[in-house]
Amino acid sequence: MFLVGVGLIGSTLLQQLEKQRQFIRESKMLEINLAGIANSRQMVLDESGISIDSYRERLQEGEAMDLAAFVDRMNRMNLPQSIFVDCTSSPEVVKSYRTVLSDSISIVTPNKLGNSGKYRDYQKLQTLAKRRNVRFLYETNVGAGLPVINTLKDLLHSGDRIIRIEAVLSGTLSYIFNNYKKGESFSSIVREAHARGFTEPDPRDDLSGMDVARKLLILARETGIPLEMNDIRIEKILPAACRKAPSVDAFFEELEKADTHFEKYLDRAQANGTVLRFIAQLENGNASIALREVDAGHPFFFLSGSDNIISYTTDRYLERPLVVKGPGAGAEVTAAGVFAEIISIGNYFE
Repeated sequence: MFLVGVGLIGSTLLQQLEKQRQFIRESKMLEINLAGIANSRQMVLDESGISIDSYRERLQEGEAMDLAAFVDRMNRMNLPQSIFVDCTSSPEVVKSYRTVLSDSISIVTPNKLGNSGKYRDYQKLQTLAKRRNVRFLYETNVGAGLPVINTLKDLLHSGDRIIRIEAVLSGTLSYIFNNYKKGESFSSIVREAHARGFTEPDPRDDLSGMDVARKLLILARETGIPLEMNDIRIEKILPAACRKAPSVDAFFEELEKADTHFEKYLDRAQANGTVLRFIAQLENGNASIALREVDAGHPFFFLSGSDNIISYTTDRYLERPLVVKGPGAGAEVTAAGVFAEIISIGNYFE
């Protein structure tokens, strides 16, 4: 394993790997050898293995990070069943994917940028992985630890037809709208989510719907629809003054002024006996994201906390859609999803 990115997800992955090492060895007859590790500043490559207990010290003593050199040396080591794990959100690391796959090295990543850029780039990565007979796995792109993409692939591979996908794909927005109730101002809920670290440093990155759009784009492409980002219609929920505020502090000031704007959504929903959900939808080749009202007959009505939920309506699941629900964000579940895919590669090449 060659790991780039040892922030929250990467470091959690290493902790999980070390904790489960003996179990994996005994139950799967599988040894995971950390042969390379890097952060944005330094890197270490050692084919004899890097101890997880001392990887921080090794990194501090390592050489300056050079991504091209890291990938080149990983290739020249020519170790069997090599896996490149990208736990960054870096577009620069994504640019190396073609080289990595061309070197017959599998990739596992929670980084969404590789699959949500231009469709031709997404297609090239898929084709390259097949041609080189390696794995390119990214289950955690959409639902963190939830089996969202694998479920979709299983449906398609078994001959089912997707009619509609509906989903709440942001743990942040799920938390905000699940907790937005009468007596609470919208701005105070967003402030609370921000203080608890549930939002991006700038909450507009969540409230704009762009993160949800990337996830919906990936789901659409997995169904075979060659959408681009500008094909997704996003209903803006933030007033222009909030979107254009020059700083995060200024944004929160504008958001407080917009509390009455959001109260109208809430009042209308309560009058209708519904709740508000920020829903991504794919149907008939059309992708859209909007704040919608759902009633008690909808599977999203009882959503709680920061859970994500994905509903697949198919030929086989027509009357009652197939629903996947659970924590859709967080380092523990995301790292666990990455870990599971690393194990699956070990099983694949047995």
